[in-house]
Amino acid sequence: MKLLFLGDIVGRTGRDAVIAQLPALRAQLDLDFVIVNGENAAHGFGLSPVIAAELHAAGVDCITTGNHVWDKKELIPHLDQDPRVLRPMNYPEGTPGRGFSVLEGRGGKRVLVINLMARLFMDPLDDPFASIERVLKTYRLGRDPAAIVLDFHGEASSEKMAMGHWLDGRVSLVVGTHTHTPTADTMILPGGTAYQTDAGMCGDYDSVIGMGKVAAVTKFVRKMPGERLAPAEGEATICGVFVETDDATGLAKRAEPLRLGGRLIATVPSATATA
Repeated sequence: MKLLFLGDIVGRTGRDAVIAQLPALRAQLDLDFVIVNGENAAHGFGLSPVIAAELHAAGVDCITTGNHVWDKKELIPHLDQDPRVLRPMNYPEGTPGRGFSVLEGRGGKRVLVINLMARLFMDPLDDPFASIERVLKTYRLGRDPAAIVLDFHGEASSEKMAMGHWLDGRVSLVVGTHTHTPTADTMILPGGTAYQTDAGMCGDYDSVIGMGKVAAVTKFVRKMPGERLAPAEGEATICGVFVETDDATGLAKRAEPLRLGGRLIATVPSATATA
């Protein structure tokens, strides 16, 4: 399978870029399944059902979230209705929505997408390591589903790396979100799991993690309440990771970063591996 994971969409400029570019990327990379983190898509804070529908219409198969999942109250009932929109799985039992879903990609291939939130420097939730173990007792990579992808939404690179090694050989991809900065460690771990500490964001990089830089810098300099943060509105860079899996095992054969448009140096994988 050929999978594309895109990092946190920040505001209108980020979602407009994804909606505009994704149909061409699906064709260019011959994609079977696309996942995006949409928790900052609604003016930088949360996700609405309308925006989720727009992303699905553009070719997004699954939307993950994180700590901003509750910012738009209208999304809460939608989480129980749409299995293609996830909230972190390690919220307490009884929380609306679901933290994982098995979805069909192109050709009927099934993908298990799991959304977890880390604990270091975050609002502490249930143990993410124990949470994913419960899911993996039911699903076995390479048998059913064909691929397993984890969006691990968190602050600390150490916790994300630990999760990658914990799951190495048992899932197709472990990718971090939340910091909005793409890391340069795209790789395939020794057991065959693709890994990147943070996918980055789909947003304007002439900013402070996607927010207007004047207001954000002022908060650091003056240490006083000031102008409410709002997304930067310049040209967005689409950031993510492309993974191709082995049909027999579900493990990764290729893992490459994707950066397209905006201010960052571009890198776009080819549909086929080069020698």
